[in-house]
Amino acid sequence: MSNFTQLGDALIILSLCTILILYAPRIWESLIWASLISALLCSSLKRFFEIPRPAAVLEKDSFVIIGKAYFGNNSLPSGHAITLFTVLTVLLLALMPKNIYLKLISIMLIIGMGILFSLSRVGVGAHYLLDVVIGSIIGYISGISGIVINRYCNIWSWIGLKRYYLLLIILFMVCSMVLIQKMLCDNLLIFYFSLLSLFMTTYNLIKNYVTK
Repeated sequence: MSNFTQLGDALIILSLCTILILYAPRIWESLIWASLISALLCSSLKRFFEIPRPAAVLEKDSFVIIGKAYFGNNSLPSGHAITLFTVLTVLLLALMPKNIYLKLISIMLIIGMGILFSLSRVGVGAHYLLDVVIGSIIGYISGISGIVINRYCNIWSWIGLKRYYLLLIILFMVCSMVLIQKMLCDNLLIFYFSLLSLFMTTYNLIKNYVTK
């Protein structure tokens, strides 16, 4: 459950997607837009609603808390659910197969994963079910919006250009250090997968940049 819920962390799930920068940079262009939209909506709605977290109002013996307990007034919507569905929506629409049967399987798989991982926020005691449901809807809207905006405002096209690889290399190195710090606090398996993805992408970026 602790590993599942971490997939809603932007650093973790986006790190797992970094390899797409080399092979499908257009997806990352949409991901950047979608992530910016989701971050804006998440922060705005949390400040607007100011709903207390479960741990702030419920007796600690009345529900399960796994990991860190959250006591702030920022329960609605779930930021992890927003992030997760934002990324999964972009990936689903960008990588949708043409075959109708494979398309149905992909949709069911992605939606199933999104629901499972998002509900983990309820499982660890960080959110109410309504927080996750609303967060998932906002994430879906953010993902769609990111794709649409990127079609008309393609300012991130430099992502796939080799002359900017050095900037990406530095960024991914910083992300790796932040991730290592998180691993020192919580030794979770999902962190290793994200770190491995960052290392592999950084290695390939360096190799392509040096041999350009």
